[in-house]
Amino acid sequence: MQKDNKRLGIIYMCIASLSFALMSMFIKLSGDLPTVQKVFFRNFLASVVFVILMIKDKTSLKLDKNELRILFFRALSGTVGILCYFYSIDNMNISDAAALNKLTPFFAIFASVPILRERLRARDLIATVIAFLGSIFIIKPSLSLRLIPALVAMSGGLAAGIAYSFVRKAGKLGVDTKLIITAFSVFSCVFTLPFIFFVYKPMSTLQLAYLILASFMAMSGQFFNTKAYSLARAGEIAVYDYLQVVYLAILSFFIFGEAVDIYSFIGYFIIIATAIFRLKGKSV
Repeated sequence: MQKDNKRLGIIYMCIASLSFALMSMFIKLSGDLPTVQKVFFRNFLASVVFVILMIKDKTSLKLDKNELRILFFRALSGTVGILCYFYSIDNMNISDAAALNKLTPFFAIFASVPILRERLRARDLIATVIAFLGSIFIIKPSLSLRLIPALVAMSGGLAAGIAYSFVRKAGKLGVDTKLIITAFSVFSCVFTLPFIFFVYKPMSTLQLAYLILASFMAMSGQFFNTKAYSLARAGEIAVYDYLQVVYLAILSFFIFGEAVDIYSFIGYFIIIATAIFRLKGKSV
């Protein structure tokens, strides 16, 4: 891989991280709307855009039963993951929620065993245990109701880890990337729509604008993330994805007045340092 490509890959990954951080910020700024409503509108625009792209590129929809099953479970687990994440950023410090969501790669290690038939390495197991110890500093376990959003955030990371494993499996089978993204976006809209009929809350123009901006930022993040991985090895750029936590710590302070305490900073450091440790020992 050429040096210029690596540098550009890092730049793209930094932009992707900022895009996803802004997506989270806009979701929180949209206020006290039901989580399912936020998920629906966040994915509706993406569904329209990617369906148009598939039609333009004449993407084949021919899938066998196994590929359909994989896409279904990817979409289901991804939808559960994003529902949990949006709930958590609405009910706890947004940078804490993002840090707990970044446990996803560690959950993916275990999900890849039954889904991809990959072996569990000792290095990965040690890294996962250490990362969970870091999460304890962020969660600060107690018997208060504040524990619930933290546990939901971790559950979202678990669901996302499962989703990523199915994405990798679909990719290995040659399923088109646009089809994978479209299947997830459309499924999440269909999945949340029935619930919206019962909990729908009228939105102001500003709230709708925030949700549209969140959708654009999500698509921007997906675009630059994909471009980054196409230009450089994962081991060289994946760690820059954790800049999202740093961006959100800054945004949460200036936009929401949410100060991050020393225990959360320790948790961030442990999780990010452990991710680096794991990536350095992984050949890609």
